[in-house]
Amino acid sequence: MALSANLPIQDSAANLFQASSSDVDEHCAGLGRWRLSYDQISAGAFQGSFTQLSLPRVEVFREITSQQVRQYGQLGAGSFGIGLPWHGDGEVNCNGASATGANVIACIDAEVDMCTPKAFELRGVVTSAALIEELASRLDIELPRAVWHQMRVIEMAEAPVARLRAHLAAIQETITTAPERFGNPAARQALEDALLVEIMDMLPTARPSDPGRSATARKRTVDRARELMHSSGDRALSLLEVCKAVGASPRKLGYCFQEVLGTSPMHYWRAMRLNCVRRDLKRAGAGETSVYDVAVQHGFWHFSQFSLDYKRHFSELPSETLRRARLAA
Repeated sequence: MALSANLPIQDSAANLFQASSSDVDEHCAGLGRWRLSYDQISAGAFQGSFTQLSLPRVEVFREITSQQVRQYGQLGAGSFGIGLPWHGDGEVNCNGASATGANVIACIDAEVDMCTPKAFELRGVVTSAALIEELASRLDIELPRAVWHQMRVIEMAEAPVARLRAHLAAIQETITTAPERFGNPAARQALEDALLVEIMDMLPTARPSDPGRSATARKRTVDRARELMHSSGDRALSLLEVCKAVGASPRKLGYCFQEVLGTSPMHYWRAMRLNCVRRDLKRAGAGETSVYDVAVQHGFWHFSQFSLDYKRHFSELPSETLRRARLAA
């Protein structure tokens, strides 16, 4: 059943939070203390769910998103996060490197910026970097400083990664069948200790997944292009202007975007602007703003084509988004 808003289910004893949404912004708002923003890149109705189990010092999460999404922001200052791709129709693009089910995504006191594929599931653990450093000092473990203060796709020893996967699978099964078990403080502490043991066993084996010099150059080209796009203000840049500014042909820029983000530069930029229009319409409320005014502000001059693109992207007309915002206001 499609859900029009986040529907949280929370058990105060077990610190278990679950939410589902059919709107990418509402899904993002349900991520708790994580300071992340999401943009929907692929076209179609969005469905997402988020589950978080809070242990004494560790948070275990499971996130499912139906559409290709760009995620950016922070898990929180001083956070340590490990994510394992679980299911998806394609690869996760993270800092120019692609992650598959065999890789681990680590975000250690760093900014998040990645693109996830359609029908994607990510499971993982978030805690504080200070806790990891404290445990490493006490256990005489050398931490992988090469991935500190970065978000990277990393490779680790298979055995501890497999054990962490098994723990995460068992946690989700228990959430589904017997969530009350997490209300026991001793059980929660034992689970946290088991997760930390696997993480501390994994970290000394961590090594960055080297994307190679050509992949690094492609990532640099895409970063320059995106910076231009997002800093252009109210005026939407043309593909020609972006190509001239970054010194790349349309073919080369398209190849770079496909490799780094899994989409074309024009599709990416149109999707970003459509997301901006949608947010402005949802904020319009009881004002006199028209759909046309908002569309023009974000560079959509061909109004009938804009309406078709908007409906294809979000499975509703822009007028329907505005009408719902005014009813809510």
